[in-house]
Amino acid sequence: MTRKPFLAAAIQLTSTSDEKRNWQEAEALVREAAGAGARFIATPENTNFLGPHDEKVRLAEPLGGSTCARFARLARECRVHLLLGSFNERSKNPQRCHNTSVLFSPAGERIAVYRKIHLFDIDLSDDVRFLESKTIEPGRNVVVAPSDLGAVGLSICYDLRFPELYRELRSGGAELLCVPSAFTWTTGKDHWEVLLRARAVENQCFVVAAAQCGRHDDRGLRESWGHSAIIDPWGNVLAMAEENPGVILAEIDPVRTVEVRRAMPVIEHRRL
Repeated sequence: MTRKPFLAAAIQLTSTSDEKRNWQEAEALVREAAGAGARFIATPENTNFLGPHDEKVRLAEPLGGSTCARFARLARECRVHLLLGSFNERSKNPQRCHNTSVLFSPAGERIAVYRKIHLFDIDLSDDVRFLESKTIEPGRNVVVAPSDLGAVGLSICYDLRFPELYRELRSGGAELLCVPSAFTWTTGKDHWEVLLRARAVENQCFVVAAAQCGRHDDRGLRESWGHSAIIDPWGNVLAMAEENPGVILAEIDPVRTVEVRRAMPVIEHRRL
């Protein structure tokens, strides 16, 4: 049976080290999106905390901690599939935590957990210098989550620059790719949209990319580009935010995915 179209939402935030405020703003925007009819809602990378990195590790929580409990309850109350774009999950290494996405069902159940694989270790300029591996323990597993809305491929931010990950997600059955992010202003203005559209086109998937925007208090970077986006399998931008917190909405039609893949079966044409 062909699945019906549904409305997806990407939440754009300016998270800081104020966890209470971050939660209140994320909750309000998720409820706004649900009230508008969204059935799939995604929040950005570092939704619950984007502050000093040593504090991020010190404050890291287990999957059963308060952050995931709040988002599970919110998914249940709003009756939506809700992606907590990422939070600082406690790891076995006391010096580092995981950067972890969690997908919840409309019943508030945990469908899938993805730990960011590719870490943002860069030195672009005096203004943009960052070593994520100092505080983040990388994940190892590619994750495609089954859901009533279709198979969801999970990734986080810097993963976007590694197309082989997304080909693995597509090969694993993904129809919708999620890219919760906190792209810097410097890289975002040049690379964000073109990379999102490339991942959509080459894998013939919808892409939902919820992003951080504005200035944070993390003693480093840190101005995020924003421009959360929802893109269709042909690379068309269905919705894009600007540089302020808010919600974007777009329809996800599974039939469109089938049509694009049937007309141009690129996976079957691979020769490598």
